[in-house]
Amino acid sequence: MPMRVLALDAGEKRIGVAVSDPLGITAQGVTVITRKDPETDLKEIGKIVAEYKAESVVVGMPINMDGTKGKSAEKVNEFVETLKGRLSIPVYTYDERLSTKESEKFLISADVSRKKRKSVIDKMAAQLILESYLERLKHNV
Repeated sequence: MPMRVLALDAGEKRIGVAVSDPLGITAQGVTVITRKDPETDLKEIGKIVAEYKAESVVVGMPINMDGTKGKSAEKVNEFVETLKGRLSIPVYTYDERLSTKESEKFLISADVSRKKRKSVIDKMAAQLILESYLERLKHNV
């Protein structure tokens, strides 16, 4: 059942955003939201959901390498609960253990400057979360 999915890599300062194509096959980075305050951030996400007609949202959950959840995961959980209360579409979490590190490794190997990396890494991490999530959906159907 194809559908458009929005992915968020929710950091303390920025939120990376990626979206799937309408068939839920590919993922591309869309933007990075610089966090201001919860209300403004939620409105921005709501606009993006509407613009892309997303049917669900997946938020990367920063789980520790040993499988435990730390302070970052608690903050993301609070963010997800708030999001669920604001959006009229399903909101899921997805293990994002290596997405930011993978993004950084890729950008370094592509010889992207540190300044440029900072501006695209969150968007790319959201894209990796979404690609991994879509792949898992494909195999669970």
